[in-house]
Amino acid sequence: MLDNKKDFLVIQEYSKALELLDNYDHQKVTKPDNLKKDTYQLTYEECRDLIASMSFGSSSTIFGHEKSKGALKGIIDSVYQSAFGEDAYPTVEEKAANLLYFIVKDHPFIDGCKRIAASIFIYFLNQNELLFKDGKKTVSDSSLVAITLLLAESKPEEKEIMVRVVM
Repeated sequence: MLDNKKDFLVIQEYSKALELLDNYDHQKVTKPDNLKKDTYQLTYEECRDLIASMSFGSSSTIFGHEKSKGALKGIIDSVYQSAFGEDAYPTVEEKAANLLYFIVKDHPFIDGCKRIAASIFIYFLNQNELLFKDGKKTVSDSSLVAITLLLAESKPEEKEIMVRVVM
């Protein structure tokens, strides 16, 4: 038997997630409020250094090798693009979500796209002081895996809604 008050409080703890699922079902996912405007400028070189430091490289001779020269740099540059003086992705969260999406979906590496995408995503969030709040992760390990796989399995026409879910 359900303990109405106790069970209601448990469900209430997840109300934001349940509302996001409902909005997704109705294709009404919007950008969150209070997004961070100032952003750390990510560079290609530091991403290459991050990839080189990952332990997966020792078990694979092709891990982190770009399929074509400049593929990763093009993705990084794309999240900083602007038109008529307006950033295409003006907030940290938009840049981070699109960075994750583009690396996962554009598949710029021979091996390791999802691991690299997730690593660059959390690195970028950390550099922008959004990865930890009160000493705790804002993105759990299982959430990182879930959103990375969600993006990998999504259809290209779902890009905008997937990015908003990640934000």
